[in-house]
Amino acid sequence: MKNFVLDSSMIATIGGAFYPTGYSMVMFADAEDAKRVGRQLIEGGFSGDEVYLIPPNVLLSQITPTVVDADAPLPSAGTDGATVRAYTKLAREGHTALLVKTDDEDVAERMMIEVRKVPYSIAQRYRTLVIEDL
Repeated sequence: MKNFVLDSSMIATIGGAFYPTGYSMVMFADAEDAKRVGRQLIEGGFSGDEVYLIPPNVLLSQITPTVVDADAPLPSAGTDGATVRAYTKLAREGHTALLVKTDDEDVAERMMIEVRKVPYSIAQRYRTLVIEDL
């Protein structure tokens, strides 16, 4: 499991909000649940280089600022800004996130089998032009 560092490939070209196409973001109220699910994913065949742990302070310092200008000069046509605001609200409440590479529906479902074993707050899959609830 890797520590998260925001890079330019995870930013929408229009608006500049966090939009990591090909990944799923899942948040947990309990940091230990997030860590446990991350370890289980890796033990189940996910690459350790494709599972990122995002503590609340990292989310707030790296992901939250991507929406500052996302709705300027016009409101976003998509939900990327609103989704980041939802993550921000949860991070302020102490929730921890996992960002997991999920290139296709089958991989996303494999991930969700592990995620559903514990309580989670939100799960979103980023596809080209679509943010999907999981």
